[in-house]
Amino acid sequence: MSTPVNIIVGSHVWIEDQSVAWIDGQVSQINGQDVQVQTSDGRTVTANLSKIYPKDEDAPAGGVDDMTKLSYLHEPGVLQNLAARYQLNEIYTYTGSILIAINPFQRLPHLYDRHMMEQYKGAPLGELSPHVFAIADAAYRQMINEGKSNSILVSGESGAGKTETTKMLMQYLAYLGGRKGTEGRTVEQQVLESNPVLEAFGNAKTVRNNNSSRFGKFVEIQFDKSGRISGAAIRTYLLERSRVCQVSDPERNYHCFYLLCAAPQEEVEKYKLGNPKSFHYLNQSNCYELVGVSDAQDYLATRRAMDIVGISEKEQEAIFRVVASVLHLGNINFSKGQEIDSSVLKDDKSKFHLQTVAELLACDLNDLEDALLKRVMVTPEEVIKRSLDPNAAAVSRDGLAKTIYSRLFDWLVDKINNSIGQDPNSKSLIGVLDIYGFESFKLNSFEQFCINFTNEKLQQHFNQHVFKMEQEEYTKEEIDWSYIEFVDNQDVLDLIEKKPGGIIALLDEACMFPKSTHETFSQKLYQTFKSHKRFVKPKLSRTDFTIAHYAGEVQYQSDQFLDKNKDYVVPEHQDLLSASKCSFVAGLFPPVAEEATKSSAKSSKFSSIGSRFKLQLTSLMETLNSTEPHYIRCVKPNNQLKPAIFENVNILQQLRCGGVLEAIRISCAGYPTRKTFFEFLNRFGLLAPEVLEGHADEKVACTKILEKMGLAGSQIGKTKVFLRAGQMAELDARRAQKLATAAKTIQRKIRTHIARKYFLALQKAAICLQSSCRGRLACKLYDNMKRQAASIRIQTKLRGHLARKSYTRLKINVIALQTGIRATAARKEFRYKRQTKAAIIIQAHWHGHRAFSYYKKLIIASIVTQCRWRGRVAKKELRKLKMAARETGALKEAKDKLEKQVEELTWRLQLEKRLRTDLEEAKGQEIAKLKNSLEEVQSKVDQTNALLVKERETAQKAIEEATSIVEEKPVLVEDTEKIDALNAEVETLKVLLQSEKQRADDSERKCAEAQESSEEKHKKLEETEKKVQQLQESVSRLEEKLTNLESENKVLRQQALTMAQNNKLLSGRSRSSIQRTESTRSSNVDLHSTSFSRESSEVEGRPQKSLNDKQQEYQDLLIRCIAQHLGFSKGRPVAACIIYKCLRQWRSFEVERTSIFDRVIQTIGQAIETQDNNDMLAYWLSNASTLLLLLQRTLKAGGAAGMTPQHRRSSSASLFGRMTQSFRGTPQGVNLSLIDGDSAGGADSLRQVEAKYPALLFKQQLTAYVEKIYGMIRDNLKKEISPLLGLCIQAPRISRAGLLKGSTARTLANAAAQEILIAHWQGIVKSLANFLNILKANHVPPFLVRKVFTQVFSFINVQLFNSLLLRRECCSFSNGEYVKTGLAELEHWCYKATDEYAGLAWEELKHIRQAIGFLVIHQKPKKTLDEISHDLCPVLSIQQLYRISTMYWDDKYGTHSLSPDVISNMRVLMTEDSNNAVSNSFLLDDDSSIPFSIDDLSKSMDQIDIADIEPPPLIRENSGFSFLLPRAD
Repeated sequence: MSTPVNIIVGSHVWIEDQSVAWIDGQVSQINGQDVQVQTSDGRTVTANLSKIYPKDEDAPAGGVDDMTKLSYLHEPGVLQNLAARYQLNEIYTYTGSILIAINPFQRLPHLYDRHMMEQYKGAPLGELSPHVFAIADAAYRQMINEGKSNSILVSGESGAGKTETTKMLMQYLAYLGGRKGTEGRTVEQQVLESNPVLEAFGNAKTVRNNNSSRFGKFVEIQFDKSGRISGAAIRTYLLERSRVCQVSDPERNYHCFYLLCAAPQEEVEKYKLGNPKSFHYLNQSNCYELVGVSDAQDYLATRRAMDIVGISEKEQEAIFRVVASVLHLGNINFSKGQEIDSSVLKDDKSKFHLQTVAELLACDLNDLEDALLKRVMVTPEEVIKRSLDPNAAAVSRDGLAKTIYSRLFDWLVDKINNSIGQDPNSKSLIGVLDIYGFESFKLNSFEQFCINFTNEKLQQHFNQHVFKMEQEEYTKEEIDWSYIEFVDNQDVLDLIEKKPGGIIALLDEACMFPKSTHETFSQKLYQTFKSHKRFVKPKLSRTDFTIAHYAGEVQYQSDQFLDKNKDYVVPEHQDLLSASKCSFVAGLFPPVAEEATKSSAKSSKFSSIGSRFKLQLTSLMETLNSTEPHYIRCVKPNNQLKPAIFENVNILQQLRCGGVLEAIRISCAGYPTRKTFFEFLNRFGLLAPEVLEGHADEKVACTKILEKMGLAGSQIGKTKVFLRAGQMAELDARRAQKLATAAKTIQRKIRTHIARKYFLALQKAAICLQSSCRGRLACKLYDNMKRQAASIRIQTKLRGHLARKSYTRLKINVIALQTGIRATAARKEFRYKRQTKAAIIIQAHWHGHRAFSYYKKLIIASIVTQCRWRGRVAKKELRKLKMAARETGALKEAKDKLEKQVEELTWRLQLEKRLRTDLEEAKGQEIAKLKNSLEEVQSKVDQTNALLVKERETAQKAIEEATSIVEEKPVLVEDTEKIDALNAEVETLKVLLQSEKQRADDSERKCAEAQESSEEKHKKLEETEKKVQQLQESVSRLEEKLTNLESENKVLRQQALTMAQNNKLLSGRSRSSIQRTESTRSSNVDLHSTSFSRESSEVEGRPQKSLNDKQQEYQDLLIRCIAQHLGFSKGRPVAACIIYKCLRQWRSFEVERTSIFDRVIQTIGQAIETQDNNDMLAYWLSNASTLLLLLQRTLKAGGAAGMTPQHRRSSSASLFGRMTQSFRGTPQGVNLSLIDGDSAGGADSLRQVEAKYPALLFKQQLTAYVEKIYGMIRDNLKKEISPLLGLCIQAPRISRAGLLKGSTARTLANAAAQEILIAHWQGIVKSLANFLNILKANHVPPFLVRKVFTQVFSFINVQLFNSLLLRRECCSFSNGEYVKTGLAELEHWCYKATDEYAGLAWEELKHIRQAIGFLVIHQKPKKTLDEISHDLCPVLSIQQLYRISTMYWDDKYGTHSLSPDVISNMRVLMTEDSNNAVSNSFLLDDDSSIPFSIDDLSKSMDQIDIADIEPPPLIRENSGFSFLLPRAD
């Protein structure tokens, strides 16, 4: 990381900070080499110019997926990029081909499901978002294409996620490797299930990780020639044996101990176990359980995994016996014995555990006790037994426990390898290395020394690989480059492993001498390496030493180096366990050769762990050097093991330890900044705008810009510009200066504009103020004038109001007087008229009621009598009919009786009608009489009224005369009496009128009831007519049954004639019966009669075998015919219609056994074998769907109501029997309207037949073929447009480069770019149009066409949407405009295709349409979450919106994505819903199911008239197919 060369005041830079490693700020002052920086947290910091680095202000907010794309490749830039991506849950980032994986400490199931595997399968590295699957796929493709083995190296510190990453790699390789069985289990299953087994016995909880691997692992997955997994091998390195006996708080021992203690109760009792707190090897730490982990469930999962990898039940029991014995062994304690330096068992508890160990290991109790308490020393003279003191006995016990456990672990690895098996013929493999990362603790022992030695080896391999990639990049771009120096760590490796003076060699030498101690070993190191630059002697320690590793200095404590390097087995332990009665235990300790036994007295079977590990490491490096490496660097973001916490200092140290910063440093030694021509011009084109005018080549333009800037040392490659360290900062500084000058110009113009705008506004305000004042004065003057006019007007109105008020009062009084007088006269006149009218109504109602009552009684009596009599007769007849229907032999009699009944019912119906007519006439006469009587009463009332009027007139005259002469004429008294009498009579008439009204109401109500009863009787009469019609239909059906029985009897007689010897007599009877039957069929034509007589004579003269030959001949002819392309007739497929008419005519649907269905299905299957012929597929889809529709509307399963009864099997029920009947004439019950072209009946009048099993099976097979052909057509269309979809998701570069050209050439460039933009989309539209034309030409039902295009558009939606979410370069503003243009092309095609064929296909693109709509909207930061999720993108989930918004970048206007508040709200919603695996998945799945049922197809298709279908020439001339010829009406 070279020093930046161009830092100016105002530059944004990174500066070192102790708390967060690096913090950003802005340069406020520069004094020589001292720079004053205003940090983002408000502090002012002064730093040296050489220790600050420029910050890229144009970097995307969400970071870049490949850090080689960073403009400034340095520590703070890398750290900021990783932090930005981690905040967005983007845990994977590339550095070239190196993948950096940051542990999220939470489950992200959507990143690892099968759908995600399908997305990365075959995708080039870097095309999709960074992922562990991409590395695995790149290794697999490289192995398949180049035939070279590959390796994937996973490294990182404990807790960084190495083990989980290795699992994902193996899972993906198993997905790619297919399936190859091994003894009922697949190789990949065994490889995957070996992980939980090895984790149980090799993983433990540490301070940094709850599931830390305490061993290294290299898995070799072997592949055969076809790329399928054929074998595997697992190598392990340096198991931490000391953990078995020594555990520090709060760590745990190996998982298997806790799993066994949590086993089912019977297992625990069998091994005499208990709570983990009761065992010495487990209770050294207070941690016994892990949060969120069930040891009991893990125990069962481990047992299942053992089953899969091939460990038998017996071996599993032996394994856990050994594990239990180790626990019991740790509980054996010792105390001082009676003799000096001797020891004995401490108490009864120790004796119990000793006995339990002896039982579990199946060894002798006394021998076990001696092996723990004594040592045997062999001398030339004698064998001496020496007792051990309690401390030595405890060391011996722990040594035995570690030896047993390490041997058990090695056995497990060997067993897994033997069970999986290796493929000796395999030439390609992919190795996955999961090994410990660089470690540096407060106390570092022999394990850390070996681990760091491994990492030094791997770092050297990594540096060489990175340097090699740099050279390949330069060579590919054809630029001049010289050898780049990089720090090699070979001196550290020589310090550790060189012979004879390396640390490991000196350690082995010290272990060989019995008197050597760690002090003497340390002094030897100090003397040997005192001048070595990588070796440092600490000042305050006499036994520690420090090594300067590539990741930093590590101080090692040599206290236990000698003990941990010794890998020897005590002879007593070896002899004890090799003599075990348990074959498993004895197998762990095989007997040693005699020569080795003799030499063991000197070396105690010494074997150096360091030397052995060195050899293993050498073998590993040879394997890695022979493969193509791929690197995954796992990073732990925090030590709290919690999500969403990013500790900069911790991560920076891990990047150093993982060699990532070393790789960056190597890149910086050459050309750290590499920009494509397009990116370079887009960013720095403004430095030399003249070079962009015209049609200048991009490479030439970049060269001119570099020459103008005077940058020495930069290079121009084939596609990229390579800049030396510091040159990017210099270009950015000049760009910032130019932008600053432009900004000042803009500011000057804006200030001028604002000042003028203020002046104009002030001027306008003054004019408005003056106008307002003048207007106010005028308003006051006008107001005074208006008040004077108003007062005059008020006076005028008041005087007029008073005058009107007095006139109105006078008028009201006059009108009231007139109204009272007139009302009195009117009331008198109204009272008289009302009385007269009431009398008339009373009389009329009374006469009507009396007449209607008599009529109603008469009607009710007659109807009741008729109903009872008819019901009694009908019940008797119904009972007789039921009895007659049950007797089969009485069909003829039933027919005659039914005819008589029909005649009687017809006669009764006529009688009913006649009676009904008579009733109507009588009713009319009665009504006429009532009308006459009503007229008479009316005339009498009129006469009475006239008399009353005369009387009143007379009375009035008398009153007038009486006023003048009162004394002389005393007639007044008589007139008054008459008036009173008349008034009394009027009151009487009123009472009669009221009673008559009531009677009239009653009469009307009764009349309504009579009408209702009459209507009910009318309905009953209609029902009776319907019953008569049904009886007639049943008679016709009985006739049909009779005819069928007669036909069957004829065939039976013919068979009897064939089999009998007396042919003549029987043949004559049969012929006469046939003639009688044929004479009854008036509908048969002469041609059919002749055909039948000819067939009858053939049946009589030849055996049944000849009939079957004829049947086979017709079938063969039909199959040959439909195998040809018969075309269409008025949109109807000829082949389907011909097949249906033949099957219907031959009655194939009603037979128990036939081969015609299988042959038709076989013909269809052969025709669609060529899956690429879409025209042929469409032709058969049309035929198959049409034939299926006809079957759907014709066939019914056995036992359905209304079907023809099922007869016993006879010869007429066979296929040829039906065919012979078809030659005689049209079969009974077949719908002639369909075949003969009766348009009045239509297809709906098809008579459904009772289908037998072969017909139903044929229908099911035909259904399957319709679905299969549909799927083939759909998949062919998908296959054709799939390559174009990959090109349609991202706009071609020319469309963007055109924007950089000068104004003169921009129009032409955009026009040319537009043609290229639309080309891929037009290719898709062309494919869609071609398929639509093919389907239309073959008259495929529009319903199926709509379904095809709906599913294809759904496929387009899934592919485009998933590609958009997986490729960040596609989530840009200009790319959104490009895809939007393409979607408009698809919408236009849907419009032209019409809804009949396109249907709702356009709606299937809702996901990509809404996603693109989000990309191209402006002012995204102003949008709220509710507006986006409900208005703009209601279909998209929160996960999908979050993914798009975090990946979005505006390459056109430089705007930002959504506001941070909206992003944080999305993150909260995602966290709340994190447990839902379905909602977590942001990718869409393609639905390849069949989206319709046969009922849907049947309902969607119109009726089909097949009557006028012309038969093809091949069968037209054959007389056996004459029924196919259209009949002229």
